[in-house]
Amino acid sequence: MNFRPSVEHVEPNFYLKECITALTNYLVNDVRDRDLMGLRIHNTKNVQDNVVGISFRRGGQLKPGVVWGVLGKVVQSNARFGLFDRLEVHLDHVRVPVGNGREKT
Repeated sequence: MNFRPSVEHVEPNFYLKECITALTNYLVNDVRDRDLMGLRIHNTKNVQDNVVGISFRRGGQLKPGVVWGVLGKVVQSNARFGLFDRLEVHLDHVRVPVGNGREKT
């Protein structure tokens, strides 16, 4: 999936943040709040970079600000990450069942 947010500024960090916001909103759009979700972001070109992981949390808690909070720290310490190479995003989704598993009588 290609995300192309409107680019009024040329600054790469701003563009990356816009892409992360659009991607996160897309991923959590149809997820129930009680379901669990986690993200793994991997730089495919520079294999020396570690995978950036966002731990499992409820769907309602996985917001763009949370994702950028984690990814922004990586970008600050490693300017190459995400600015020049291709990123892969893996979404882990666990659907939490409703009720206690008994049939309704």
